[in-house]
Amino acid sequence: MTPTTLGWHHGEWGSADTLGMPLSDRGLQLADGVFETVLIQDGTSQLLSEHLQRWQHSATLLGMAAPPARPWLEQLVDEAITRASLNTVGTTGAMRLNWSRGSIAGRGIGLPSAEPDPTQHRFWLTLQPHQPDFEPAQAWISVQEQRNTNSVLSHCKTFAYGQAIQARREAKAQGSELALLRNTNGDLCCGDSANLLVKRQDSWITPPLSSGCVPGVMRAKALQQGVVTETHIGPSLRADDQALLINSLGCRSLKQVDGMELHPSAEAKQLWQRLLLG
Repeated sequence: MTPTTLGWHHGEWGSADTLGMPLSDRGLQLADGVFETVLIQDGTSQLLSEHLQRWQHSATLLGMAAPPARPWLEQLVDEAITRASLNTVGTTGAMRLNWSRGSIAGRGIGLPSAEPDPTQHRFWLTLQPHQPDFEPAQAWISVQEQRNTNSVLSHCKTFAYGQAIQARREAKAQGSELALLRNTNGDLCCGDSANLLVKRQDSWITPPLSSGCVPGVMRAKALQQGVVTETHIGPSLRADDQALLINSLGCRSLKQVDGMELHPSAEAKQLWQRLLLG
């Protein structure tokens, strides 16, 4: 029977709940690693090139060795899709590709002075069914958490999601599903796990990367296709704005932010599909 969440690590397939890894891994101990979440649709990995490019760039920014090369990885991805029975038309799933700095000898946060060694890093993947979400949502602008505009970590998709988790907890306590985050300059920059697109005066805009927002794959596609332009959003949304939170796994229109009613955009699913296929 296929496990609910399929996993692969160190040459072994199995359930993600039972596969093991060393407790000394820096990804586990220090959240020292980068990952990508790739949509699987109709038996095919979507936007894999874009995800792998960001994965490589993030590893370089953090002084890590390069993640596994695409030819080797594609074979593993294809096998995972087949093993998870997501290789037919109409099936969708979420695959996570993980790359940690591994179990470098010694305690603490220090790193060896030598060049990063890929054989000391660690790769694993998980794959599970996933249905893209397009339902309108309520959001809360976090008061407790802000993204650092000056941190290199803001430009990478790292294991360290503690801030996003706390922002989501804060939003839940306020009766909302999702959180929006301001940056250290006080401007809105993104959602807790998605990029922010705002339709203002009939034009779609999104905060620039200098805002500290995650360099999302779907955000980049929207810019490449001329769907959105970069500009600062300001500290809050306006009553006549429309807003979307978008990532590779779905697109949620916002119907309320901090108790202020917004008109949900009817373009969420259509826009997401356009970016995915364009």
